[in-house]
Amino acid sequence: MSVFRRMRDITVANLNERLEQSQDPVKLIDQFLHSTREEITEAERLYQQYAAHTKQLQLQVNQATAMRNKREEQALLALKAGEDHLAKLALQEKIIHEEKLEQYSGLLEQSQQSLFELESQLNELKMEYQTVYSKRQYYAARMESLRLQQRMNQRATAYGNGSDVPKMFGRLEDRMSDWELEAKSLRDLRRMGQEYAIQAGETVATVLEREMARLKEKLNNDGKE
Repeated sequence: MSVFRRMRDITVANLNERLEQSQDPVKLIDQFLHSTREEITEAERLYQQYAAHTKQLQLQVNQATAMRNKREEQALLALKAGEDHLAKLALQEKIIHEEKLEQYSGLLEQSQQSLFELESQLNELKMEYQTVYSKRQYYAARMESLRLQQRMNQRATAYGNGSDVPKMFGRLEDRMSDWELEAKSLRDLRRMGQEYAIQAGETVATVLEREMARLKEKLNNDGKE
């Protein structure tokens, strides 16, 4: 059984699935790293507590072992001295310390196993963090490249990659040609008007001269009568 229960909303098991659905994978990875850092901190705190507890259990085991051995030696000395009563008392205490030793040895073994398991999980967490952090740097760089590419594409769309410049001058050239053609047409029209006026003036003068000649001829004919 795990020494501690993971509290992360995002774990390695579902990170890939959530990344596929995320619009901002870097933000999701940052959330994972944040929760993993908190879990590492909690695991390290728990590890320190287990290490201190294991140390205390080891101390109890050492003391119980030492007292058991001491009382056994005292019982032997008492027997050699013919002090059976003292030997029994020493053996009674030896039994008490043996029982204590058995109890604390079980607790120590359990604590050492938990400490080993916690250390393994802590190392696994740190490895996960380092692996995902390295990926985070890579995907952050890719996202930045993508963002810059999108900006470049927007700029290319807005400005047509510079192709609008010759188009702009081409349209201006067409408009100026139209203006020049219009001005030339007006100029030709005015010239034609002037020529027409001159021709018309010449025609009127001819008619007048012809009428004057006719009238003079009529007067001459009337005077002869």
